[in-house]
Amino acid sequence: MASSPTEPEPIFFPAADGTRLAYVEMGDVGARPLVLIHGLFSNAWTNWIRYGHAARVVEAGFRLILPDLRGHGRSGAPHDPAAYPPDILADDGEALLAHLGLVDYDLGGYSLGGRTVLRMLARGARPRRAILSGMGLGGILHTAGRGDFFRKVLENFGSNPRGSAEWFSEAFLKTTGGDPKAMIPLLDSFVDTSREALAGIATPVLVLNGAEDQDNGSGEGLAEALPDGRFVAIPGNHMTAVLRHELGAEISSFLLAESLNES
Repeated sequence: MASSPTEPEPIFFPAADGTRLAYVEMGDVGARPLVLIHGLFSNAWTNWIRYGHAARVVEAGFRLILPDLRGHGRSGAPHDPAAYPPDILADDGEALLAHLGLVDYDLGGYSLGGRTVLRMLARGARPRRAILSGMGLGGILHTAGRGDFFRKVLENFGSNPRGSAEWFSEAFLKTTGGDPKAMIPLLDSFVDTSREALAGIATPVLVLNGAEDQDNGSGEGLAEALPDGRFVAIPGNHMTAVLRHELGAEISSFLLAESLNES
């Protein structure tokens, strides 16, 4: 990119429980909408805008809608566990679609954002196309595995051993402004999805992972479990793939190719 991107001003709307949630928009308001959801400990700016992915997707002709998950970025971060019932992030995603009045749209997410997209699909959301990035079959069938690591990070916030994987995760959270006290109950809201539910999702889905990313299990396995899934690998692991220009490029290529197939 010729210059560093700037962070757009947020737009706020109320979730079903009244929590104030933030999102930003980029691109032509009349273009085809694509909602992209960031990962755990991240935010819309870090995951999608900072490294140029959002700009590439906008240049491909899309209207981009980038929410901050509750507890993250500029969204509300309630500490009451009652604010984090099962599937709350899917609830919030559906509330955003309703707030914007979107009925013909595309939907994608990275890591926890990918799992949130999958939960929305399993609950009946029907985007034209979907992207699950940084996500594998294990992270869909059994959500507790990665959650245990992040729980350790959060419960020992400020005292994780310097140089450890937990310490690096803590340092990342500090840079993105997430609220550790909000994220502990958030971890309890994750919901497993069965193979039978995956088999019932007819939406064309791109599973897009770093070639060295096994943090959430097999991306190939996730694509194979979906009736219309396909897998693409880009360079990197779970943390570094999001830095690569190929992430935005492959998202754009998938959406444009599918558009041609539909015409």
